[in-house]
Amino acid sequence: MATSVKSIDKSLKDYGRGITGGLLFSLPMLYTMELWWAGFIANSLQLIVYFIVGMFLLMVYNHYVGIRREHSFLEGLEESIEEMGMALLLTVFILWVTGRLAPNMSLNEISGKIIVEAVTVAIGISVGKSQLGSEGDEKNDKDEDEQNKWSKNPNILRSVNIALCGAILIASNVAPTDEVMVIALEAEIFKLLLIALLSIGIGGAVLYYINFKGAKEAVLQPHNFKQVVFGTVIMYAVALASSAFMLWFFGRFDGLSLYGIVAETVVLGFPAALGASAGRLLIQT
Repeated sequence: MATSVKSIDKSLKDYGRGITGGLLFSLPMLYTMELWWAGFIANSLQLIVYFIVGMFLLMVYNHYVGIRREHSFLEGLEESIEEMGMALLLTVFILWVTGRLAPNMSLNEISGKIIVEAVTVAIGISVGKSQLGSEGDEKNDKDEDEQNKWSKNPNILRSVNIALCGAILIASNVAPTDEVMVIALEAEIFKLLLIALLSIGIGGAVLYYINFKGAKEAVLQPHNFKQVVFGTVIMYAVALASSAFMLWFFGRFDGLSLYGIVAETVVLGFPAALGASAGRLLIQT
């Protein structure tokens, strides 16, 4: 029973790293109008070929670099199908919550947008599962004790500064674009709330649950509920502050109401939260 629970926990962490990797590497593309249009104008043959090429790349990556180094062709195919399935679901959710999918759209437009975006997301998921795990999982107790000793007195100011660097590094890819304004002004209130909750949830999971690369060295270990809440709130506050600054700097607040300003900040806060959590851990390791 304990082994089963541990296996489920490990699988959830693998999936969490996969989703984070998929978003980290592809979110700017999910926010790009040209890719929305590429999915709209592509014909069926182009989409089929693009999807097949994506599956081929996944299988090649999983065979040579992926999380299971020694596996048969069928196991590699199964893992690639699993990653593509995750990518399709994640892409559908992100395109829906940002208002890029709607019931009045044709089937060709919907499927085109999903396939064009999902291929990149799937590759990011594969990379996230195999490359973004913490090496601390494989270290002995002595190494973990040394890590815990090092991290008992973390430098809060240093963490905030690096989180700010990570947020700006990731979010600056989309901050100057029109897509942020389009998504924000067209989004319903409940979708903005979903985006905010998703940002907080993924950011907190990266820092405290999924054993993301660098978390054991950079985040207080071991942690209790109060520390998790405090760290997650600080992370999201940094993400929102950096988002607001970049939007103001690029003139995206000009002529907007308070609602528009908040909406834009929340929308850009999604990639910024990825930067303030996952990006922060990567750039300091």
